[in-house]
Amino acid sequence: MDVFAYLIPYGLEWLNLVVRWLHIITGIAWIGASFYFVWLDNSIRPPAAGSELAKKGVSGELWAVHGGGFYNPQKYLVAPAQLPAELHWFKWEAYSTWLSGFALLTIAYYFNAQAMMVDKDVADLTSAQAIALGIGSLVVGWTVYDLLCRSPLGKHDLAFGVVIFALLTLSAWVLTRFLSGRAAYIHVGAMIGTIMVANVLMLIIPGQRKMVDAMKAGGLPDPLHGQRAKQRSVHNNYFTLPVLFIMISNHYAMTYRHEQAWLVLAAIMAAGVFIRHFFNLRHKERVEWRYPAIGVALLLAVAVWIAPARPAASGAAADPAAQFAKVQAIVAQRCASCHAAAPTQPGFATAPAGVMLDSEAQIRRNAEKIYKQAVQLKSMPIGNLTNMTDAERAQLGAWFEAGAK
Repeated sequence: MDVFAYLIPYGLEWLNLVVRWLHIITGIAWIGASFYFVWLDNSIRPPAAGSELAKKGVSGELWAVHGGGFYNPQKYLVAPAQLPAELHWFKWEAYSTWLSGFALLTIAYYFNAQAMMVDKDVADLTSAQAIALGIGSLVVGWTVYDLLCRSPLGKHDLAFGVVIFALLTLSAWVLTRFLSGRAAYIHVGAMIGTIMVANVLMLIIPGQRKMVDAMKAGGLPDPLHGQRAKQRSVHNNYFTLPVLFIMISNHYAMTYRHEQAWLVLAAIMAAGVFIRHFFNLRHKERVEWRYPAIGVALLLAVAVWIAPARPAASGAAADPAAQFAKVQAIVAQRCASCHAAAPTQPGFATAPAGVMLDSEAQIRRNAEKIYKQAVQLKSMPIGNLTNMTDAERAQLGAWFEAGAK
């Protein structure tokens, strides 16, 4: 039984590693293709009127050099006169990214929901309740987004973008009311990722298939399918930087552990949108420095706003030996169940981030990490799984401020 209790979490860690690696690889392929085609759309130039290309129905082309070769991509206004024998479809990059991402979400969060999703200081949920809320947010997010796209609002790009941003911010606010900050962030990212892949699966690829089928039947494709696909592709392009930040956010507890974590996320997502908009305009040879300036200003404002306050200086100096004895007892009770050579906390096979706090030497060596994570950010214990009290955090802070003697 003890062997299985060890092997199962260890096996899950390896599964986490492999699936995370796959998710990054497929994500790079998908986002790289997305960025390239948006750049291509913004960079092609129309052929001269009356030229052979114009007569063939080419709406734009460009010349590029890469890897020692010259390339001449062309875009047709609707479709070429004849369907090519070989036609590449960009879809599996998107599907593989979402499938690996959902698998990773299941392995890292759903298999250990009490540790990774539930924060009893926020809401005392069961694992099933937390998982249902997480999955439900993905379904609701796509449904609302798609309905708005198909509504009259979808014809007004700026207004639509503002409404969607407001809805994502609202989603972040709701999720942080029930889930741990880390889980709330990752589910906002999963919601955006689900919208992106559903755009490909439910609209872009079906629209392209209808265009191809029309050509195979000897008819003319309906340009409306291409217009709808282009709109959803542009939406996906603006979603990329926010979702990329969320993918790495679990490393930065200063963001998701803040009291207003939802607002922190909204500001950082907005910064990503402004920066992405700058590059989209730049591809059209419009250099608008105000957009990256706004993005950087937002990031700086957030950095200043969430900077942890320096604790007040402690009063009379405590006896170092007695003070450390209290610290060691707190660490043993609240931290070492995970941060140990052989963790006893269910779901952990190895110490998170390799930080072990089994001995006096290890505690002293990691004093700054303990102070930052447990006192300043209050991100550890994760989800306050072991119920560390504010008084215990203050005790750790006083020890560190006294020089961690």
